[in-house]
Amino acid sequence: MLRQFLVSIAVSVCNIAIHAIVMAAVLWVARVADERATSRQSLRLVTVMIATVTVLMAAHIAEVAVWSLAYMLVGIAPPGTNLIYFAFVNYTTLGYGDVIPIERWQLLGPMTAMNGVLLFGWSTAVIFAVLRKTMVTGGTDD
Repeated sequence: MLRQFLVSIAVSVCNIAIHAIVMAAVLWVARVADERATSRQSLRLVTVMIATVTVLMAAHIAEVAVWSLAYMLVGIAPPGTNLIYFAFVNYTTLGYGDVIPIERWQLLGPMTAMNGVLLFGWSTAVIFAVLRKTMVTGGTDD
């Protein structure tokens, strides 16, 4: 069990680092966009929000890929399993249950889910912060 926790913690820390770097970049871009306010505030708001959410989705895909790599390295699933799919199902807490981890690595699924839930929450907070800052700074009138 200790090995499962150590692997899960290592992968989670890697994903937290990815997320922190992406968050810093997103907030920097939002700040730059605010400084370059135009007369078309609604267009700026839409552009900033599309960019923010797209970048955050890319970050989550990268984080799923990190879990998938860890799954491959430890041999968590039966041969022939699509590990990206398995990681996505766990990370998003979808839990279809069509792929079952081998017994000695059973805790990686719930740890993946916990990591995903926390990072989705963090992303939600950043989306709200960017939306609030973009709306407060320039308003939404054209």
